[in-house]
Amino acid sequence: MKAVHLNSFMPIHLSPKGRGTTLAPANRFQREAIVPDDGAWEEIARIDPDFEPARLPTETLEDHSQSIITTNRSPDIGFSHSLNPYRGCEHGCSYCYARPYHEYLGMNAGIDFETRIMVKSKAPALLAESLAGPSWKPVPLACSGVTDCYQPIEKKLEITRSCLRVLADCRNPVGIITKNALVTRDIDLLCELAHFDASLVVVSLTSLDSDLAGKLEPRASRPMARLQAIRELSEAGIPVGVSLAPIIPGLNDHEIPAIMEAAADHGAGFASGTILRLPYCVGDLFSSWLEQYFPARKELVLGRIRELRGGALNDSRFGVRMSGTGPLAAQIQQLIAVSKRRSGLESPRNSLNTGAFLRRMPGQLELF
Repeated sequence: MKAVHLNSFMPIHLSPKGRGTTLAPANRFQREAIVPDDGAWEEIARIDPDFEPARLPTETLEDHSQSIITTNRSPDIGFSHSLNPYRGCEHGCSYCYARPYHEYLGMNAGIDFETRIMVKSKAPALLAESLAGPSWKPVPLACSGVTDCYQPIEKKLEITRSCLRVLADCRNPVGIITKNALVTRDIDLLCELAHFDASLVVVSLTSLDSDLAGKLEPRASRPMARLQAIRELSEAGIPVGVSLAPIIPGLNDHEIPAIMEAAADHGAGFASGTILRLPYCVGDLFSSWLEQYFPARKELVLGRIRELRGGALNDSRFGVRMSGTGPLAAQIQQLIAVSKRRSGLESPRNSLNTGAFLRRMPGQLELF
């Protein structure tokens, strides 16, 4: 492999503060990659006592996609249509299964994924156009299916909120999954939709330990903020549940009962759990994260993941990629089921109603 600076503007030695990873793994679609010189920065630091790793700011780039609604046929996913206002995610979760998507954009799945965010500014207009089209048959939309629609940049840009405004005006049902308490900002629009049984929110919660959560998801809301978001959504009459995702054996699986109980105490009405999956280079990124924060437990955690995945770190087959296989997978699924029952979260989540849909023509919304 030829060593070349594809991103010469980006310093290789970065501060890990606020980031899930500082690595820039090779893009599997490119023949050239950055190969850092191990030890070079340590030598510089030894010579220069004032040397400090650089902190890379988040950069937003315009996404010129001409459509906003995507479809999938995966039997493992509970929705067929989704919209994603952003590509890449500033939350910085090292384990995120969506990281490899950035490689399709010519970037890397490591530091690029969490610092170079593709922004779909035209998403609300594209959504309104799609819902107005005669071929659109109203179905629930998942927001987001890939990266978090309430990541930090949303506070400033409000693209997700603008999309919710379109959905509320058209009464098209939407299900939101997020790990950011910013979702409570849009309670007004979610309530409009909830009046027609057309909205629900799933709050992702991986741990009740604020320190662990800060390492796992450095720029996401801390656990108590997410629990408070569940409470506020529930009190507003919006169906809300909790997702234990990902469940990492040997790291947070023992928290399953406590997370379920805490979510139920704060008003959650349903729950689900998904076991960690590590596609492509995400396995190496997560392994590096373990080495950085939990070196003594690294081999234990990786060993249990391999136990779930037939000896590998990932198994992408439909039917098992979300749950794993073998005795350990069965034990985790049993713990999820028992915890749901004991906390009163065993009921399935609400079905979203498409019967109230209103087809608005372009420009019609301006009359209201």
